[in-house]
Amino acid sequence: MLNFNLKHYVKDLVNIALPIIMGNLGFILIGVGDVLIAGRHSTDTLAAISIATAIINCIVTFGIGILTGISPILSNYRGENQNAKRYFFSAIRFAIILSVLMSLVIIGFIPVIDHLGFEAHLVPMIKQYMLITAFSTFGAYIHCAVKEYLQAFEIVFIPNLVTVFCVFLNVALNILLVFGFGPIPSLGVAGLAIASLIVRYVMGLTLYFYALFKMRPRDYHHTGFYKSLLKIGLPISCAILVEFVAFNIIVIFLGKVSGVYAAAQNIVCTLTTVSFMVPLAISNAIAVKAGFANGAQNTMDFKRYSFIGMALCTGFMAISAVIVTLFPDFLIGLFTKDAELIKITVPVVVYLGIFQVFDGLQIALAGVFKGLKNTKIVFIANFTAYWLISIPLGYTLAFKYGLTLLGFWISLIVSAIVLCIIMLSYLKFCLKKMSA
Repeated sequence: MLNFNLKHYVKDLVNIALPIIMGNLGFILIGVGDVLIAGRHSTDTLAAISIATAIINCIVTFGIGILTGISPILSNYRGENQNAKRYFFSAIRFAIILSVLMSLVIIGFIPVIDHLGFEAHLVPMIKQYMLITAFSTFGAYIHCAVKEYLQAFEIVFIPNLVTVFCVFLNVALNILLVFGFGPIPSLGVAGLAIASLIVRYVMGLTLYFYALFKMRPRDYHHTGFYKSLLKIGLPISCAILVEFVAFNIIVIFLGKVSGVYAAAQNIVCTLTTVSFMVPLAISNAIAVKAGFANGAQNTMDFKRYSFIGMALCTGFMAISAVIVTLFPDFLIGLFTKDAELIKITVPVVVYLGIFQVFDGLQIALAGVFKGLKNTKIVFIANFTAYWLISIPLGYTLAFKYGLTLLGFWISLIVSAIVLCIIMLSYLKFCLKKMSA
C-alpha cells in the first residue's frame, strides 16, 4: 500500500512538474542564449549585460514574486470548491499595474548607473540595455500571470511549450540583431535587449489569447482576491528579491573591481539557474497539490506531497552537484574561451555543487509554505540567511581576505544551510499544529 501511495504522489507531482520543467528550462535558456551570444560578441558585451541584468532582475523579480501567489491561492480556492476560473481578468489587471510600476523603477534607476563606479566604457552599454529592457516588463508580467493562473488548474503543457518555442526565436533574433545580417546592422548590446523585448511580448500575448480560448473566463472584480494576492505574494516577492539581490550584489561589488568578475558570476549563476529550474518546477507542483490538499483540509495528502516533493528536489540537485563538480572546465568552456575568465570561474564551480543541494531543499520548502498560504516565514528565513549572514560574510571573505568571487560563494553555502534549518524548524511546528 505504501509503494502504491508513493507512486501515486510522485506521479501527481511529476505530471505537473515535467511540463513546467520544460517551460522553466526554456525560460532560462532564453537567458543562456543571451549570455552565449554576448560572450561570443565580446567580453565587454557580456560584462555590460551581466551588470545590467543583475540590476534589472532585482527590480523585475519583485513583481514576479507577487504574481507567483496566484497559483497557490486559486489552488486553495479549488480545494474549497470555489469558482476559481472567474479570477482571470483580476490577475491580468494586477499584472498590468505591476508592469507599469516596475518599468518606471527601471527607467528611474538608469541615471544612478553613472555614480556606481563601473568601468567607464561599460556604462553606456549598461544604460542602453536597461532602457530598452524596461519596456519588456509588460510582456513578461502578462506571461507570468497567465501561466500561474493556468497552473492552478494543472494546465501546464501548452504554456510551457510556448516558452520552449521562444528559446529558438530568441536565439535567432539575438544572432540577427547582435551581429547583423544583410541590411540589418550589428546592434551589439541593443540587439540583445530588443530580442528580449520581442520574445517577452510574444510569450505574454500568446499565452493570454490561449487562456481566453481555453478557459473562456468571465470578468469578475473582487477586492478580496487582490488582498489575498498581496498577503501571500508579497512575502514571496520580498523573499525572492532578498535572494536575487544577494546574488546580484556580488556582480555589482566585483564589477566595480573588474568587469571580468561580473562576467564570471553571470556564468556561474547561469549554470546553477539551469539546474535550479527542475526543483523550481517541482516546488510549483508542491504548491499546487499541497495547496489543494490544504484547502480541502486533507492533512495526510499535504504531508505526503510536501515530503516527497522535498526528496525529489534535493535528490535532483545532488545529481547536478556531482555533474558540475566533475566537469567544470567543459561547462565553463561552453560560455567563453577567455583564459582569464576561465581561470577565475572554474574554482568556484566546486563550491557551487555544494550550494545546489541546499538550494534544492529550500525551494521545495518554499513551495510547501506557498501551499500552506503561510509565506512570511519564507521572507524571514531568506532575509536572515542572505542579508544578515551571506552578504556581510561574503564581503569580508572577498575583500578582507582576498578570496574575491570564491569568498562570496562560501558565504552563499553558509546562508543556504541556515535557510534550510530555519524553514525546516518552522515546518515541524506547523505540522504539529495541523495534527493537533
